[in-house]
Amino acid sequence: MEGTTGFGHTRWATHGAPSRENAHPFLDCQGTIALAHNGIIENHSSLRAELEAKGHKLTSQTDTETVVHMVEDAYEGNLEAALRSVLPQIQGAYAFALMHASEEGKLVVARKDSPLVVGLGTEENLFASDVHALLRETSRILYLMDGELAVITPTDVDVYAPDGSLVKREPEVVSWTVEDSEKGGFAHFMLKEIFEQPGVIHSTLLGRVSDLESDDLLRGGTSHVKLVACGTSFHAALAGKYIMEELAGVPASAELASEYRYTRASGEKPLVVLVTQSGETADTIAAAREARKRGCRTLAITNYLGCTIAREAEDVLYTRAGLEIGVAATKTFTAELMGLYLLALRFGVDTGHLTADEARKWTDELRALPRAVQSVLDSAGEIEKLAREYSNSRSMFFLGRNINYPISLEGALKMKEISYIHAEGYPAGELKHGPLALLTEETPVVALVPRDHTYEKMWGNIGEVSARGSPVIAIAYEGDDEMEKYVDHLLHVPWVKPVYSPVVNVVALQLLAYYTARERGCSIDKPRHLAKSVTVE
Repeated sequence: MEGTTGFGHTRWATHGAPSRENAHPFLDCQGTIALAHNGIIENHSSLRAELEAKGHKLTSQTDTETVVHMVEDAYEGNLEAALRSVLPQIQGAYAFALMHASEEGKLVVARKDSPLVVGLGTEENLFASDVHALLRETSRILYLMDGELAVITPTDVDVYAPDGSLVKREPEVVSWTVEDSEKGGFAHFMLKEIFEQPGVIHSTLLGRVSDLESDDLLRGGTSHVKLVACGTSFHAALAGKYIMEELAGVPASAELASEYRYTRASGEKPLVVLVTQSGETADTIAAAREARKRGCRTLAITNYLGCTIAREAEDVLYTRAGLEIGVAATKTFTAELMGLYLLALRFGVDTGHLTADEARKWTDELRALPRAVQSVLDSAGEIEKLAREYSNSRSMFFLGRNINYPISLEGALKMKEISYIHAEGYPAGELKHGPLALLTEETPVVALVPRDHTYEKMWGNIGEVSARGSPVIAIAYEGDDEMEKYVDHLLHVPWVKPVYSPVVNVVALQLLAYYTARERGCSIDKPRHLAKSVTVE
């Protein structure tokens, strides 16, 4: 392929099936303007009707194609001026890239609610929707803000505010390397990222466990914490509810971001903690904006410097998980748990629920978690054998109580995401309210059974499952050998304080999902129909 200027796009289908006709980039009627788009145009139907009434020929089923024809109508010799005049007519989220055949060596990009970054190279400049795509070329990154437009040439990058004024912003230097974006001898990125978790926990805790000042995050008499997130991060947030109540003595609740933004505001103003690995999740960003409209203080837990949520929230706690490439989140989930533990300990000291000595004891246990996780990783061979035995299952259940109920949800999500086995996570006490009807001898049930205040109840639930003939895989602490008599398989994890049991349990469940998917020959790092960052509603 000849040329010095160009762009490409890997499409996550929203409008129209994956096909050549619906593939980006799109051209205008004259074939002189090319456009690619990440996001969703909400008013595309009315725009399409207007364009077709003017005589434009649209050949795809996508929302995106409307924009290139709008730019065609507005074009008078300057591509960025044409795009700027079109943007106010567009409703929805977008990251656009355009080029014109008569404006050689120039790309025009713009963003709103969808991520877009510019990389400053040597005698070249580049752009992408994520930093890791640029690491082979540069570590100097310009983050475009919402509503901004940039003109990119091989030698210059000019960034413009929505009003057309020039923006001066210094690039940030990212610390990730090309090696971070390679597999490092592992068969898949997901396996590499699972095995990186001891280091991730250490990095997230480094320099923080001795600082338990809350910076008055619970100011103004706030007596409640609301944790808001989507997907895997929601499972971390739901675990965070139990963590806050246990370590901080603060009432907490968890809510899906996609639901929070449509609820009615109440009179109370909780601290809203927004959990998102990418910092670009559309529903979580919208929830942050809604929370601030309601007068709530906001704090984000995220992994990426320069992300949108870091600008939307008043305070940010970065998790330091490093680059995660596998679509199914693993190490970023564990890092989010670490962030929530740190936050809860800070709140516990601030509210007087914990003395300084008590907080130090809890943090000593936190520091021991990397060794505990490494112990789980050392048993990967045992988990691999178990996965081989159950890889032909059509359905699986994951059971937990209290703080391990969210972990059962996360274990089920990992299994369904990458192995395509139908899996459900359930609070064990709810089995008798319907799900027992689905249990058969071919329905494996994974039970999380740490020695906490729910231990005896979990024994009863295991008995309910066994009586119906379903094979039971129990994950329990080392030394709990009595359970082996009552389950089909027993996986041991190291003893940790029960509030920290999600960390060791989830690593075992990640490995179980990974080895099951590998046995089934699935596309582990890029599961079908899924994207790493969900940047549309």
